Amino acid sequence: MSKGKLAKFADMEGFGHVFQCPYPDADATGFPLGGGWPHYFARAGGYSDDGAERPIVLELGCGRGEYTVGLARECADKCFIGVDIKGARMWTGARAAATEGLTNAAFLRTHIEIVDRFFAPAEVSELWITFPDPQMKKATKRLTSTYFLQRYRRLLRDGGLIHLKTDSPFLYTYTRAMVEANRLPLVADTADLYAEPTPPTGLPAIRTYYEQQWLDRGLSIKYLCFRLPQAGTLTEPDIDIELDDYRSYNRSKRSSLTTSR
Repeated sequence: MSKGKLAKFADMEGFGHVFQCPYPDADATGFPLGGGWPHYFARAGGYSDDGAERPIVLELGCGRGEYTVGLARECADKCFIGVDIKGARMWTGARAAATEGLTNAAFLRTHIEIVDRFFAPAEVSELWITFPDPQMKKATKRLTSTYFLQRYRRLLRDGGLIHLKTDSPFLYTYTRAMVEANRLPLVADTADLYAEPTPPTGLPAIRTYYEQQWLDRGLSIKYLCFRLPQAGTLTEPDIDIELDDYRSYNRSKRSSLTTSR
């Protein structure tokens, strides 16, 4: 591990708004905030108990934390937690939040597969999934698959919002089919976000570094927002989807496959 990464990890250990549980076999036993995140944010912001009612929003796969920090800047009435396993990347957003004194931003370093272990039922109001790997070869790895939606149900309030921003036509088509197959309430849907004359209501005007890189390459940004009710059995969509002819930025290897379930 490079000295730069070691320095960032050491820095992260001193951040009071960063919580690290990076081991895939970790559980939430003894985790201080499961069920207590609202009260943590109330204390961090100097609020009384009524501050504990502010909605909690997660960004899954937050990377450098740009979106988490951007959301925290724009929406002081909500609290945001960036979740990722890459601590050296997360450091950028964690440092920015600390420098700016954003008491409504925090970070959780863990695997998304076990994120439900660190929250109480219905503790979270919304999820943001920003530019994830589309995982075209294996459905269970896609962050909008039934595998993950079932986990989100364990922490999300009934009918909580899920936002997806992606440059991947494959993941957009797959997620849209998932919404349709399970009759999930659709709130917003656009295949070319920045070609719209007006953005969807409530969508923050935040562009991450990599989002701008994709736009500069001529890729369109897709956006879906839907609700996830607690009731009902979730099923995978029965659909063949043409695969992207690229992976994503910094994943330029082309796929030799043509379709995928």
